[in-house]
Amino acid sequence: MDEPPLNRAAACEALARTPFDLLVIGGGVIGAATAAHAAREGLLVALLDAGDFGSGTSSASSKLIHGGLRYLRLGDVRLVREAHHERRTLTGPVAPHLVHRLPFLLPLYRGGPFRPAFVQSGILLYSTLALSRLNWLVQPDRAGRLVPELRRDGLRSCALYADAWTNDARLCLENVAEAAAHGATVLNRAEVVSLSFDRGQVAGAEVCVDGEPVEVRARVVVNAASPWVDHVRRLEDPRAGTSVRLSKGAHVLVPGGEDWTAALTVPQDDVRVTFAVPWYGLLLLGTTDSDFEGDPADVAVEEADIVQVLGEAATALPSSMLGRDSVRAAFAGLRVLPLGDGATANARRETVFSIGSGGMLSVAGGKLTTYRKIALDALERVREPLGLRHVDRRPFPLPGARGAAPELPLEVDPDVEAHVRHLYGSRAARVVAPAVDDPSLLERIHPDGPDIVAQARFAATEEWATTADDVLRRRTTVALRGLADADAVRRVERVL
Repeated sequence: MDEPPLNRAAACEALARTPFDLLVIGGGVIGAATAAHAAREGLLVALLDAGDFGSGTSSASSKLIHGGLRYLRLGDVRLVREAHHERRTLTGPVAPHLVHRLPFLLPLYRGGPFRPAFVQSGILLYSTLALSRLNWLVQPDRAGRLVPELRRDGLRSCALYADAWTNDARLCLENVAEAAAHGATVLNRAEVVSLSFDRGQVAGAEVCVDGEPVEVRARVVVNAASPWVDHVRRLEDPRAGTSVRLSKGAHVLVPGGEDWTAALTVPQDDVRVTFAVPWYGLLLLGTTDSDFEGDPADVAVEEADIVQVLGEAATALPSSMLGRDSVRAAFAGLRVLPLGDGATANARRETVFSIGSGGMLSVAGGKLTTYRKIALDALERVREPLGLRHVDRRPFPLPGARGAAPELPLEVDPDVEAHVRHLYGSRAARVVAPAVDDPSLLERIHPDGPDIVAQARFAATEEWATTADDVLRRRTTVALRGLADADAVRRVERVL
């Protein structure tokens, strides 16, 4: 495996001189996985993102790797079966350090949208598809032991099942690292401003990097720009219409969940559910689901979103832990959905594939859980022009899941050690190693969190971080803990 050209000038030189087999536009998890699988096939691959890797949808999800219980209500058994298969694959060989199983409680209150017998039959089917035995109803007393703050008044019983949680931004970055480790040229803040053509077929792109144009040649181009997918499609054909619709999902983090041994799935109506998930010592609450029109770059959390998320969480949690002043952080992202009528909550989470007039493949939508399958399906669609006889669909471990995790080269606080082992897996020792010569790297980025300055150094030297926001929001957990204050920014900027 080759070492990636982390120097931006070297990466630009590689982009300009290399006749690539595949150019992937969009460094979210689907684009990154497409590039990783293609590079492992021995292809010359370029992966570009106009912003930072994972800075859109892939760092703004509900952080769940799940089958999608509510999709059974929509009749999409195939999607649920596929998602369960991928969940087992991710918690198994692919990323066991980042994807962790977790029990989920679905509380059933008097006057709620579902009867216990109906839910139990659904959970039984769901757990059968999941190959899981965790598929029964539990009484309020046991549910209260799993989730101590669970609201008991009016509670009839709780359904119990299992899914998983993850750090979505880091899962995306591991796929970028896998692509680079197999020789792909990867570069963030590299905006495709136009496509180039040869005899009517897309044959590359003009890219703006740090204000300078770079011409990139490629036999095949895959557009994985997520909510910007139609913008890139119109670079191929200005007459291209709209292929997807967007749904905004907002999330809020509040204190709590440290003593929870399960998460909550809270029914809001006969289709839509919200979640309360223990996440790094906080509770992750959400999500909203509403139509979004306009520039995806403008998506933001509004006060009405926060009020809605807190209000819906109060279905199952006490209002005392859901005050407006309890909010530590909030974020919003965009789901990419197939075109259709009706509420976005009822839309199927299907992947949209299309091939344009110039031969560019566009791929958008789907679920974080099934990102690996989506990437493989994209490669299957361009297999012939790439000259691949077949696409190897076997799972492989991402960089942090390779081999046993070695001992750290020096002693660190237990919470720091647990944290870096979770985020980096078998690469944790590489993150901490420079602190042997520079103990200041063991300083916490913020005194109230476990992320350390060595992680910022690793982000800059091995994970393409160029700004403090790259580090605080996507390569560490500082921002989503509500700890990205001016001092934390200064500590990171000194390293960058």
